[in-house]
Order: sequence, then structure tokens, then C-alpha cells
Amino acid sequence: MATTESTENKTKVTILTQTYRIKGHINLVPGARVTDYMVDAKDFIAVTDVEVWELGGRLVLTAPFINVSRVSIQIVTPGH
Repeated sequence: MATTESTENKTKVTILTQTYRIKGHINLVPGARVTDYMVDAKDFIAVTDVEVWELGGRLVLTAPFINVSRVSIQIVTPGH
């Protein structure tokens, strides 16, 4: 049986909300696109290895894991 690590790829993403820029990783199934992940997401998406920045440039938070409300996301892009 395959482990979660072998069946998912950590993908770097940058997420913009009205207030924050969030940099971290989401786990995608190999071959999936970030768009597919967002379409299938429930109310929150899991982001790991996180940095949360105010749009003005101040680092607010670093954490191994946060949930981000899907409805608060304005832009999500692969990479940092």
C-alpha cells in the first residue's frame, strides 16, 4: 500500500487574501493542477510550511500548518 507521501506532491503556492500573502505548500495528487485542487476543496484548504505576510510586507506568522478559508482566497498561484 502506498503512503501518503508517495502519492502526493508538495507544491509551493502563494495565496493572496484581502489582507495577507500566504506562502506555503499544498499536497497535490501527481498530475493534478492547483486549479483542480481549488475546485475540489471544501471550506478550508490545508497549507503546510507556512509564512503569513501582511500585504505591506510585515511577517505575521510562521507555522508548520494552517487552514485557509477558501472563500477568503482571491488569488492562488504555484510557486513563491
